[in-house]
Amino acid sequence: MALTGTPFLILTIVLFVASIALAMAQYRARGRAGAAQGGSRRRRAGSSSAPGPLRSLGQLATILFCQATAVALVFVLVNNSTQLYDTWGDLLGTSSHVKSVAAPPKDNGLAADQAASGASPRQKVLLSFKPASSDAVPKDVKQADLKGPLSGVEGEVLVWTPPQYDDPAYKDKTFPVVELLAGFPGSSSTWFGAMNVTSQLAPLMKSGQVTPFILVSPRVTLLGNNTDTGCADIPGKVNAETWLDRDVPQMVMDNFRADNTAAGWAVAGYSAGAHCAARLVLGHPDRYRAAISMSGYNDPAGEPDSLTAKDPQLRQTANPLYLLTHAGTPPNVALWVTGRKGDGLEDAVALQQAAKAPTAVTTVETTGPHLTSTWEPLVVPSFKWLSALIPTP
Repeated sequence: MALTGTPFLILTIVLFVASIALAMAQYRARGRAGAAQGGSRRRRAGSSSAPGPLRSLGQLATILFCQATAVALVFVLVNNSTQLYDTWGDLLGTSSHVKSVAAPPKDNGLAADQAASGASPRQKVLLSFKPASSDAVPKDVKQADLKGPLSGVEGEVLVWTPPQYDDPAYKDKTFPVVELLAGFPGSSSTWFGAMNVTSQLAPLMKSGQVTPFILVSPRVTLLGNNTDTGCADIPGKVNAETWLDRDVPQMVMDNFRADNTAAGWAVAGYSAGAHCAARLVLGHPDRYRAAISMSGYNDPAGEPDSLTAKDPQLRQTANPLYLLTHAGTPPNVALWVTGRKGDGLEDAVALQQAAKAPTAVTTVETTGPHLTSTWEPLVVPSFKWLSALIPTP
């Protein structure tokens, strides 16, 4: 039974109600037994002693059952609203989506990838898409499993096409793309579920207030034992960066009318996904034009369990501020970075102060907690900002 499905939620509700009913039934039975014992003075003293320990154990078991079902119900309700875990494997840390960790080919940017594809035959990564499996995701969101040929990662990718995509007037048009990255732990469904990205943006795309972007949300939890990859390529362990910036974009361009230039690609993320969005764009200006980073951090130690935080060299080179200040020439990218005091604002200001033209950094101070309830209202203003950079095709 799926962790995030409606059937499992119903099951937890039924079990919780059943546990309360069982506790009440035991309470009534104990009351009747007490009344009967008080009314019978001739009962032998030892006749009721044997069942006593058994009744106590039964009552203790019922109490524990009530507590367990209550905790399970609360967890399911919270998980369904925040979508931290998509599967049982993610929750228990037992699933790994890394099938091989070969060194990926040299990265020469998106334009070089497309030139190489045109110069020599390349088998396209054509996938069969179906409606997203999560009940929290709108049914117009498509899902497919991708076997990354360069990264060795296998995982689901969710894709949503804008209202104009199927409009005959746009049949010869390609569309810009935004990759949506969840935090850690986080689900590929969160942007479409808890963040309500499509329900917020679809009307604005129809009215022309927001560019009609293709929205793509790939899996970011790739390793077992609840290990955060830091969105990095780590020899012998994972090619998370190659999965996000090469395999996923190539699949999108193979299956959809997607822009094949860096000027038409952006990344958006929150929390750990915000850190990844900033470092992917600053590290690959030949693949992306812009980043939306909500409550992220520069130093990978902001997520102390990430692989990049545990390696001193990676901790330095995976830092967006380091990438910005050590770039040969200032990258032609733009960042929209948010945070509150003590939760990303200082890191956002540091990026803004270090930026030199043509790099542009816009900072937005927030006041809410580190939750999707704070980031959801930022979807519209951030995508309006992005639309000014990447206009309607």
